[in-house]
Amino acid sequence: MPENKKLLVMGASSSHNSINKQFAMFTATQIPDIITNIIDLNDYEMDIFSVDREKDGFPKQTIKFKKQISDADGVIISLAEHNGSYTAAFKNLLDWTSRIESGLWMQKPMFLLSTSNGARGAKTVMDSALNYFPRLGANIIAHFSLPGFRANFSGQQIDDPELRKIYLEQLAIFKDAITKLTASNTIN
Repeated sequence: MPENKKLLVMGASSSHNSINKQFAMFTATQIPDIITNIIDLNDYEMDIFSVDREKDGFPKQTIKFKKQISDADGVIISLAEHNGSYTAAFKNLLDWTSRIESGLWMQKPMFLLSTSNGARGAKTVMDSALNYFPRLGANIIAHFSLPGFRANFSGQQIDDPELRKIYLEQLAIFKDAITKLTASNTIN
């Protein structure tokens, strides 16, 4: 019997009531037979990255985060958008951890999500990540932006039929990638 796959799951926001964390966790529940490692970005607070601070070594949080990526079989991230970009806490974690070695995301299959209460669903930060993350070794298998989180998400499903259809298509692509990963590991 194949071993359950481990997914690293996070909302890229330090808000204690993050809708992006809710959305990432919801997505993880839609994938059967997995083990989830849910990250709270608040556990990764550290000094703002600078090359001067880097000379003193890497904060322990960056080493921990890199190990969690290494231990995962796949990654689900839901991006929050602050002023059209990543949250400061998430960007700082990326800046520090990407300096440990190139290929931060280690080509792990990734389902990239974003949501907001606005009409674009954090689409600007999603577009940025789709461009930037592959340079950090991301293997983005699927992606989806959910506009109007509170209006379109009941906690049990995406309520808007067209948005739900697109989400489920992207989810199926990611599930298929995780399943193929399971099958290739069973063969080896």
